Amino acid sequence: MTAAEAVETIQREMTSFARRARATAGRMHPELSLVSYTLLAHLEESDGCRATDLAAHYGLDKSTVSRQVTALERAALVERRVAPDDHRVQLLHLTAPGRHILAQVTESRRIAFRERLADWPEEDLERFAAYLVRYNGSGAP
Repeated sequence: MTAAEAVETIQREMTSFARRARATAGRMHPELSLVSYTLLAHLEESDGCRATDLAAHYGLDKSTVSRQVTALERAALVERRVAPDDHRVQLLHLTAPGRHILAQVTESRRIAFRERLADWPEEDLERFAAYLVRYNGSGAP
């Protein structure tokens, strides 16, 4: 396989992976899309942030994030709080139900990945993990 063919295969397989991830997200929790899941995960990881920070982090349009955040607020998974250092700024935080659902979905995803990769040798898992970290850390969109 040439380098050009390998890049084409990677692109095709990454697209398939993304499609599968979106489809799987619906089965993990019917009301939580993959985008919603990633936003909740980022809010947990960052211990709250502004909607504009979410948009910048994921390279999404502010209006897209706004719609997602509004839906998460309606579902009582996210709440807005005034920033302690600047009362003009509102930060998004997970609610207790948001943390609970995120934990449930995260565990379901973990189980699904373990099942899918159960017959992979440890060396392959380590190499695959390192390649994903390297790819995602490259800074390119």
